[in-house]
Parts: sequence; structure tokens; C-alpha cells
Amino acid sequence: MEPEIIQLIDEYGHEVDFELVASFDLDDTRYAVVVPVDGDGEDAYILRVEQDENGNDIFVGIEDEDEFNDAVEAYNELMEEYEEYYDDEDFDDEE
Repeated sequence: MEPEIIQLIDEYGHEVDFELVASFDLDDTRYAVVVPVDGDGEDAYILRVEQDENGNDIFVGIEDEDEFNDAVEAYNELMEEYEEYYDDEDFDDEE
């Protein structure tokens, strides 16, 4: 499956390509986890997904520390559930 690439504008006005790693909802708010395409894969960002006046998604940095911590915790729980699910599955290549 092809990774979903989104283009965001950094704080200097430059366009930067990011891979959308995951998205999830927490308390009626949508969040996205992205990593820079040209990065080393170790820098991930959690952004809040909002909609502009035309209904298009916009990605916003999270400035509130409590909101950010809640989003990180929710993402970590999601990843733990994902890992547990796939650890429990039998993925033998035998036919």
C-alpha cells in the first residue's frame, strides 16, 4: 500500500512533504501523526486536524501541553492495541 503523503507549510513558509502515519479521534477532535518524508524517521509530529471555511482539512500544531499529552497518550494506546492485535494473529506464509 502506498503511503499517504501530505504537503504542509512550515513556520518559515516552506512546503514540506510528510507521510501520514496514523489518524485517530479523541474527545470529538481528530489528530494526525506525520513524519517528514526527507527525515530520518525519528521525528514524528502529532497535529490537530481542523477544517477551514471550505471544509478542507488543515493541520494545526498543538500548543496546549495538556492536550498534547492527552493526544500522545491516546496514540500510544492505539499503537499498543495495534501491536497486540497483530501479535495475536497467525500470519504464517504456509499455503
